[in-house]
Amino acid sequence: MRTKILKYFGMVVVLIIMVNLTSCEVSIESWYDDDDYSEIYYRTTRELCSRTKEGRIINYRILERIATRTSLIIDFGGGLKQEDDLEIAFESGAQMVTGGSIAVKNPEMFTSWISKFGSEKIILGADAKEKKIAISGWEETTSQELIPFIKGYYDKGITKVICTDIARDGMLQGPAIDLYKEIRDEIPFLYIIASGGVSSIEDIEKLSEAGIPAVIFGKAIYEGKIQLKDLLRFT
Repeated sequence: MRTKILKYFGMVVVLIIMVNLTSCEVSIESWYDDDDYSEIYYRTTRELCSRTKEGRIINYRILERIATRTSLIIDFGGGLKQEDDLEIAFESGAQMVTGGSIAVKNPEMFTSWISKFGSEKIILGADAKEKKIAISGWEETTSQELIPFIKGYYDKGITKVICTDIARDGMLQGPAIDLYKEIRDEIPFLYIIASGGVSSIEDIEKLSEAGIPAVIFGKAIYEGKIQLKDLLRFT
């Protein structure tokens, strides 16, 4: 799904970790019973509720369980604030981490992560509301424009971005294809991972036709609108 790390997996990145953002409870066992599915579909996951209000990563044990019980390639994101967090994530089994809010609040630190760990391990998270970057679990919309924000980090070495259109996330009304095309046209060699709004296999096909190499989706799986067997065409 991405050059070097995801591209050779096909088109689809599936968001499969179910997280209660209030209690930070995660249920994973029912998703990993079938080894064939683990090999074919569950290639990249994101862990969204990873830090307490006191600032400590709390879900690294869950990350360890996923890493040791499956053959997944794991992307860990959510609440990363310091280099020690990355060390914990990598030691617990993540192959990649995604930073979003940190890239806005502390660009010097995020840039240092790119330099130290490399662009294959650091993904930029760019969540947007009306083309403005949103952070802190989407509670705060900044004045930063989406494409210049991404371009700035592309110039610093980022090669992959997860871009979520907040207005579409969880709505099952289709992805923001025009937005992703605009990003693609502005930054042709950036590896774009679309996120938000996917409701059907047809949506994934449209993204593929638009030249968007990867997509994250979850609700469409949970509600049965996309069957895992339907993804075989993209592998």
